[in-house]
Amino acid sequence: MEIQGKIISILNPKEGESSRGGWKKQEIILETDDTYPKKVCIVNWNDKVDVSSVKPGDSVVASINIESREFNNNWYTDVKVWKIDINKSLQSQPSAGNSLPGLSDKDVPPPPWESEPSGSDEDMPF
Repeated sequence: MEIQGKIISILNPKEGESSRGGWKKQEIILETDDTYPKKVCIVNWNDKVDVSSVKPGDSVVASINIESREFNNNWYTDVKVWKIDINKSLQSQPSAGNSLPGLSDKDVPPPPWESEPSGSDEDMPF
C-alpha cells in the first residue's frame, strides 16, 4: 500500500529493550495530498528505511503496511514504512510565477495588451 504526501516532521529516534532484544523506531509525520489533508504518523522500525535523505517539506511516496495488535484487551495500530521515495515530479513544479500547467515558458502567449504590434496611434477611430 502507498501513501503520498508532504513530510511535516521527523521525530527523534526512540530505542528500547524487549524480551526479543533491542529495538529502535523513528516516527515521521506526513500530511496527505488529498482535498481534505490528513496527518499520518508512519513508523520506521529498526532502521528499515534510510531517512537521512528526506527532510521536512519533501513530497514523498511511502510504501507502508498497516498492522494492528492486541495487548490486554486494547488494540494498537502501526503504519509501518518499508520504502520512501522522494517525489521529484512534485518538487520540480514551479511554486509561483508566470508558468501555466502543461506549457513551457516559450509557449505561453503574451498578455493581451502586448499582443498587438506597437505602431502609431493614427489608425485609431477616435
